[in-house]
Amino acid sequence: MSARLVSTAWLAERLGAPRLRVIEISSVDDAAAYRAGHVPGAAWWYWKAALWHESDREFPTPAEMSRRLGRIGVTPDTTVVLYGDPVQYGAYAFWVLSLCGHADVRLLDGARTRWVGERRPLATDMPRFEPVSYPPPPGDAASRVGRDDVRAGLGRPDRLLLDARSPEEFRGERVMPPPFFDHGAERTGRIPGAVHLYFRELLNEDDTLKSADELRAVLRLRGATPDRPGDIVAYCRLSHRATLLWFAMHHLLGWNNVRVYDGSWTEWGSIVGFPVEK
Repeated sequence: MSARLVSTAWLAERLGAPRLRVIEISSVDDAAAYRAGHVPGAAWWYWKAALWHESDREFPTPAEMSRRLGRIGVTPDTTVVLYGDPVQYGAYAFWVLSLCGHADVRLLDGARTRWVGERRPLATDMPRFEPVSYPPPPGDAASRVGRDDVRAGLGRPDRLLLDARSPEEFRGERVMPPPFFDHGAERTGRIPGAVHLYFRELLNEDDTLKSADELRAVLRLRGATPDRPGDIVAYCRLSHRATLLWFAMHHLLGWNNVRVYDGSWTEWGSIVGFPVEK
């Protein structure tokens, strides 16, 4: 297991450590599930408020992210452990904190699902944190790719596009995965040439990531290997699910040719003049 992926046992042994901060990343702007029970000592973040610029469809600068982390007592040498509700939001937060330059960020394997399934302790309090100063680190956007780069790479044999959405989204039947309200882009479909790899194929039933051998086998079926020429770009609807593909390939398998198209289908499916395949 990569040092970036930590088990529930690893975390349970370290809860309360002075240089450890656990953060639950929620898909909804309501902390009801968090208040009903969370990993003891965990902070709560609504993904959009914590991981995006406050007004623009953009990520925070490293300086702004440092201020947000400092408000919950995180310093440059704090180990930050993230888990999502649901699982992909933890991977997304991991990716964004990596872009913003935090050095020691980890992902909890199995997220909330495995922690609860193992009947590990849950807290219902809202912990308070002493704010600290956090000098901004240099960011690293090497794992991010934009729409113009994706479009320029269409049809290139050295670019593999992996679509992490549900089968219904990939086939152009929906924009949002079922059973949710169908919204998020003006057109259904996929980016031309994309290969389908539903993100759940990388996960076990308890939301833990599959073994390295299992991951390699799933990826190989899509033509994704570490020695292929060019790069691999993952996308989904908002890039949450795509970051799980990136995490598995980059941090678990050690591949350095993987990036995320963060605009994903919500952007591509609404741009005038951009091609769509069904």
